[in-house]
Amino acid sequence: MTNSSFLTADLGATGRRVCRLGLSASYRPGERAVRAALDAGIDYLFCYAVDTHMTRVVREMNADRRDKVVVATGGYNWVAWHPPLRRSLERALRRLKTDYIDVFHYLGVLKPGQFGPRVRDELTELRADPRVKAVAISCHDRRFAGELASRGALDVVMVRYNAAHCGAEQDIFPHVERHNVGVVSYTATRWTALLRRMRGWPANEPVATAGQCYRFALSNPHVDVALTAPRNERQLQENLREVERGPLPDDEMAFMRRLGQHVHDHAGWFMGH
Repeated sequence: MTNSSFLTADLGATGRRVCRLGLSASYRPGERAVRAALDAGIDYLFCYAVDTHMTRVVREMNADRRDKVVVATGGYNWVAWHPPLRRSLERALRRLKTDYIDVFHYLGVLKPGQFGPRVRDELTELRADPRVKAVAISCHDRRFAGELASRGALDVVMVRYNAAHCGAEQDIFPHVERHNVGVVSYTATRWTALLRRMRGWPANEPVATAGQCYRFALSNPHVDVALTAPRNERQLQENLREVERGPLPDDEMAFMRRLGQHVHDHAGWFMGH
């Protein structure tokens, strides 16, 4: 993987080439940080409904700027129910003051039963809506996500992938190539567990840096975008500098896998393994 291909990638078959470090503002880093990310070349924006910092920035974009970024959002699976996805789309369009959504997700699928015929029909309808450029799900069931990708049922899958949770390498990544399904990964730091010293980790061994976590995810060529969720502009700039270093060398990759296995074994359960 060359450094050029490390920093940018085609987002599956969507026709969009994007910076491989995407931005979520879920930790409310401030509008200034969101604008700094755009100025630095980050052009994949994942917007939660409560994400007011990013929402305000998107709302203020002129048409030229808006055309240059990929805005991803979606409707939520509340486990027991979900609002109609078309209604969620309408709300997102109004909230973001945009005419279209680049990647519309059904968010938070924990198991196949939560992605039944009704939801599939809704996503199929949205896939044909000119206001939606691509459809996706975020999914905690890796094998199910891999099955959907192998059938070409989605344009993009958003999945957990980090040094402590590598199962996507077997369950998802081998299945995305047939239909050129885009892959967006999240929680590169395993909700910061890879940055903290877990019980039993040798005192003379370091823990990971955030930069190593993002470079671990992006060193896999199947990952088109890895999301970063900085708390402030300083963290954003640190993550950008680290990603510019390119893929992890073999010794750091081996360290990350060793640390990741330890974290997996000791950090406790969070929505599966």
